[in-house]
Amino acid sequence: MSETFKKAESLVSELKEYVNTRVAQVKLSIVEKLSKVVTYIIMAFVLALVLLLFIVLLTVAGAIAVGHWLDNMWLGFLIMAFIVLLLGFILWISKNSLLRKPITNKLIKALFENDHQDEKD
Repeated sequence: MSETFKKAESLVSELKEYVNTRVAQVKLSIVEKLSKVVTYIIMAFVLALVLLLFIVLLTVAGAIAVGHWLDNMWLGFLIMAFIVLLLGFILWISKNSLLRKPITNKLIKALFENDHQDEKD
């Protein structure tokens, strides 16, 4: 009886160790996936900021060029403002196909990338 009790105690101890190891593995997996998502969000934000600065400078240069071409600076800026407004409206209409779907797909890929590799191994 004592030997059976020792085996059961050993089995319970190993089961606890297995559960603790599994919990630690899940925690590490969550941290890894979360770090990928946060890194992607930060990179997307920095890229969007650089792109915004580029668009602003390009728009100002275009407004000055159109203003010189028309010999009227305020008209050049007004025309460029309407072009930017039109592009913004087009982006707003097509936001699902141009922004939401690619971002969602990228986040899903980042979250479930290791799961597919684990299944193959």
